[in-house]
Amino acid sequence: MVIHETKRKFTYEDYVKTPEGERYELLDGELIMAAVPNMAHQSTQSNLGGEFYILVRDADLGWVYFSPTDVYLSDTDVVQPDLIFISKSRSHIRTGKNIRGAPDLVVEILSPSTSANDWGYKRDLYAKYGVKEYWLVDPYAKQVMAPLLKDRSYEIVGVYREDDTLRSPTLEGFELDLGRVFDEVFDDILADVLEDMS
Repeated sequence: MVIHETKRKFTYEDYVKTPEGERYELLDGELIMAAVPNMAHQSTQSNLGGEFYILVRDADLGWVYFSPTDVYLSDTDVVQPDLIFISKSRSHIRTGKNIRGAPDLVVEILSPSTSANDWGYKRDLYAKYGVKEYWLVDPYAKQVMAPLLKDRSYEIVGVYREDDTLRSPTLEGFELDLGRVFDEVFDDILADVLEDMS
């Protein structure tokens, strides 16, 4: 007789009991502890997030949130994207504790410890729950890939590099000079990170 051991799936109830101060995501019922973001990641998030926030605020388009902000997609899937945009028409998904449902746009900044999930499971998850636009930001290559949801899967509609202007199909009129995201100060931090990785 063969006995198959089934792996226990954690739920949102388990997720909220994780230690305070630790950053976790719940992916398909598995608790994933996130590493502390390195300086390249932090610089990218603050530069991109700052520009993104100002553009969204000035055009009165909705809300921008930074990680750690919980996005509850199901009882076994709770994520903390690096940046989140919610339009005014989807304000109902904002609660006092978290976001319940698919944001209009999600940004993940790639790092060695998270890129497999960002490209794989999370990409499929965001498509499944209807996140319209998903930016994958690679601080090492200094580029942003912008997949757009079409027929329940993503199609890459643009690959933008540091000399380009990022335009969003979801946010009409949104334009961002990526030179302001990947600036000269960033080069010094990136050089240190790449040296540590080698």
